[in-house]
Amino acid sequence: MILKGKKGIIFGALDTKSIAWKVAELAHAEGAEFILSNAPIALRMGTINELAAKTNSEVVACDVSQDEDMNNLIDAAVAKYGKLDFVLHSIGMSLNVRKKNPYTDLNYDFMHKTFDISAISFHRLMQTLMKKDAMNEWGSILGLTYIASQRVFPDYNEMAEAKALLESFARSFGYHYGVSKKVRVNTISQSPTMTTAGSGVGGFDAFYTYADKMSPLGNASAEACAQYCVSLFSDYTRYVTMQNLYHDGGFSFTGISSDVMEMVAKSGE
Repeated sequence: MILKGKKGIIFGALDTKSIAWKVAELAHAEGAEFILSNAPIALRMGTINELAAKTNSEVVACDVSQDEDMNNLIDAAVAKYGKLDFVLHSIGMSLNVRKKNPYTDLNYDFMHKTFDISAISFHRLMQTLMKKDAMNEWGSILGLTYIASQRVFPDYNEMAEAKALLESFARSFGYHYGVSKKVRVNTISQSPTMTTAGSGVGGFDAFYTYADKMSPLGNASAEACAQYCVSLFSDYTRYVTMQNLYHDGGFSFTGISSDVMEMVAKSGE
């Protein structure tokens, strides 16, 4: 019960494959209470009400690109719980990816929307929380990211830049929030994961297998990511902030693995 008595908000639980869904289940099991939030259209498409019933949570719709929606959500959370202890930002969307627009021929209106929803919303969230003094001291804010922010993965498209911006916001806002309120801000760079969002990226299945063979420990599962998130919500990680934390079985520091070398050798036979 390492989160007993802690209150928060979890963004992005769409269905049972979502990392945010797994985080909500585990946070509940560890004693936390929280509001579940997602975009209005996602609430209609997903099964979040089942999760809400299971975790005894309230669902509040929020279009994270709209200041009014963000204000209303934070007000609702504070009215329900008082100051918050943790927030999970598990949000990402690219119309260019959905429309299969290649990276060298992007729709810039779509790109602006990608950045607004997938990255700027993280700043909007933290700015709103700070202005409303909505976080307890030593609270924890997490964003989910991917190593494409640091390396080239051609099919990840402009989501790579969105994740790079997300990570930068974590560092910069993490400094200001730490100084003013002792609130910590981090991002978790997760392995490719079999989620609804992840599987929408071109060539995902092949890359999932490649990453698994490249990683000394194999790909980290959504359940394992939830465990990492919960540890970062807890008091055991009070002095971890402004970090991009790799949760990828060692993929991020592996140049080549023997399994991948063997695959390449066989393909050349």
